[in-house]
Amino acid sequence: MLKKTLKVLEFDKILAMLKDLAVMQPTKDQIDNLEPSCDIDEVNKNLSETSEAESLILRKGNIPLSPVSDVDLFVSRAQIGASLHMREILMCAHCLRIARLVLSYFDFDSFSSDYPLLNEKVKRLEPLEKLEKRIFEVIVSEDEIADDASNELFSIRNRIRNLNNKIRDVLNSMIHSSKYSKYLQEPIITVRNDRFVIPVKSEYRQEVAGIIHDSSASGATLFVEPQAAVEINNELRGLFAKEKEEIERILRELTEEIAQNGDIILKNYKTLIDLDFVFAKGKLSLNYNGTRPGVNDCGIIDLKKARHPLIDKDKVVPTDIYLGRDFDTLVITGPNTGGKTVSLKTLGLFTLMAQAGLHIPASDGSEIAVFEEVFADIGDEQSIEQSLSTFSSHMVNIVKILSLANDKSLVLFDELGAGTDPVEGAALAVSILEAVKNKGAKCAATTHYSELKKYALSTERVKNAACEFDVVSLRPTYRLLIGVPGKSNAFAISKRLGLSDEIIERAKDLISTKDKSFEDVISSIERDRREFEQKLHEAKILKEQAEKELREANRQKKAIEERKTKILDEARREALTVLENAKKEADLKIKEIEKAAQDLKNEENFKNMQRARQALTESLSSLGSKIEGPFKKKENKNAPKSVRLGDRVEILSMEEEGTVLTLPDKDGNLKVQVGILTINTKLSDLRLINDDSTQKEIKRFTQTKVSGKSASIKPQIDVRGQTLDEAVANVEKYLDDVFLSSLEQITIVHGKGTGVLRKGIHDLLKNDKRVKEFRLGRFGEGEDGVTIVTLK
Repeated sequence: MLKKTLKVLEFDKILAMLKDLAVMQPTKDQIDNLEPSCDIDEVNKNLSETSEAESLILRKGNIPLSPVSDVDLFVSRAQIGASLHMREILMCAHCLRIARLVLSYFDFDSFSSDYPLLNEKVKRLEPLEKLEKRIFEVIVSEDEIADDASNELFSIRNRIRNLNNKIRDVLNSMIHSSKYSKYLQEPIITVRNDRFVIPVKSEYRQEVAGIIHDSSASGATLFVEPQAAVEINNELRGLFAKEKEEIERILRELTEEIAQNGDIILKNYKTLIDLDFVFAKGKLSLNYNGTRPGVNDCGIIDLKKARHPLIDKDKVVPTDIYLGRDFDTLVITGPNTGGKTVSLKTLGLFTLMAQAGLHIPASDGSEIAVFEEVFADIGDEQSIEQSLSTFSSHMVNIVKILSLANDKSLVLFDELGAGTDPVEGAALAVSILEAVKNKGAKCAATTHYSELKKYALSTERVKNAACEFDVVSLRPTYRLLIGVPGKSNAFAISKRLGLSDEIIERAKDLISTKDKSFEDVISSIERDRREFEQKLHEAKILKEQAEKELREANRQKKAIEERKTKILDEARREALTVLENAKKEADLKIKEIEKAAQDLKNEENFKNMQRARQALTESLSSLGSKIEGPFKKKENKNAPKSVRLGDRVEILSMEEEGTVLTLPDKDGNLKVQVGILTINTKLSDLRLINDDSTQKEIKRFTQTKVSGKSASIKPQIDVRGQTLDEAVANVEKYLDDVFLSSLEQITIVHGKGTGVLRKGIHDLLKNDKRVKEFRLGRFGEGEDGVTIVTLK
């Protein structure tokens, strides 16, 4: 791209915004040299990287990058054998630490497939945790090594501390002694030339034996190292020298490790720069609410609600700009300060941004074409607000553009043909647009000339556009209206500003009839457009209102249905609780009745008890049917097509299991035995329970039940005088009847005799699953001549 184009379209200001978001200086330097790419594959990849970074920032927050010094130089010096300083070694360790933190930030185990491009970059990071830890443990700051950096250094510094204490003790004894204190300027210990000294008055120099290392500016004080401290100071100097040698050895050792791992450190460093650049793009997109545009190489541009990123967010007006699909040349007309140049710059700048891998501040679905070159002849080369170009400077640019443009170019002209005679300027403008069109380039141009409006109306693949202007408020709306030629609105604006009607009417008379008719047509089109937009706006409001009301109605309907279901469910649960309690109470009463009935010898009393029991059972069954009836059955997709007598089923609406007593009639109605209750229900409310092990028994018991004999079952059977086979058969049949009658305990009278009947009946009872337990009668019950059976 031409440097002049980048500057005119203010691409450098976008780069300045991007640069502010980068963390590392090498990244900022890289951004300074960023240029749009002409390779569509590279553009797509760069845009995808920006999208991934933006997504990850929203997901996990900012990447933990911090400024890292240029370690290239440090590693290079280490690899040629130079010894690095503490600061340089620390910078290498800092680089390794940032690489480790960044790798931890990504933690791609769970979502690496969402960020394939970033994943590819992060895989290059190789933290050297041992080396990083070693450096930070050894080097405390840029000018300090830790005492425990090595055993030798620890020993040396211990000895230094001991000698320091020793020499201070010696000197303290001197400065506080009566012999020497009178010779001192003041009783303190200080250091000169790395040796401990005391301040002696110059006139008493001969009284304190030792070496003079310094004197005060006035000469009144001499800084003397007493003879008693010389040997200790010499030893201390020797230890300082050893300390320095040990520190240099440690630094050389660390330098060698850096040299050995230099390639890894440099790879980490370059990867961090790369990631810093990508995440700066992601942060910039978030700052201006950018989106990833679609990219094509067909010359099609379609910007939806585009917002120029250099205009204040609160003031910018989103606008739609498109070019290249139905037309190749766009002629934008309208008054000054109406937004024509902003639209032109937006078109060019967004193209440059997308080709540089940056998101654009526009709505989803926007599309950008990749051009080999973008040319711009725009009146100002400094900012949107000023225009200082002359006709000559325009023409120099246009000549160069025409010599370079081709079918892979985007050409932008601001006020084409301006700055010269209007007639000649208009003719030149039309001729230039034709030349650009013939080269196959995509072009957008702003103008005031009516001739260009007419040219756009009469020429294939050339379209008019206007920047909307509100003649009532005398303010531009900055909306670009494609397909509508613009008006200068000079008469309307002048009238609003106070120019007399006489002058305005005279000016209108001076316009040719042909030009006046053309302007009238444009005015008519503009009126129709405004009326259509107003009606469209009203229709949208009505549609939104209708949709809102429909949503509210659906919400209320759903709420009513949910409330209805909730009420029914609560009523059903309460009803079933009442039924269950009634069943329990009835069962208790029946057991009491049956227990009392066992002692009854009177046949009539027993029959009366059975009739009372039957009435109670029918009453409870009726209660169950009444409770079950009002509740709406849930849709049952697994309802059986048919059932057999004795089938075990679940009544879904009651959530109770029972046994089929009757076959369904033509309407699907049937009866089901649930405990002691007989429930009227429908086939559609049943679910078959697969229980093959009990099916035969249930069927046999149910048939017995249906025979109607349950009401006359006695709690006792007498088989005395029968053969074994007869007795066993009769007892087994009796057990069938008893099981359905809900009797829990019965008495089998078999007599004492030889015990054959007793043994045979006991063998039967042992293998009968309905029998819970049995025993011989006790005193008063018949003793060995009867067996008492308790049923399950």
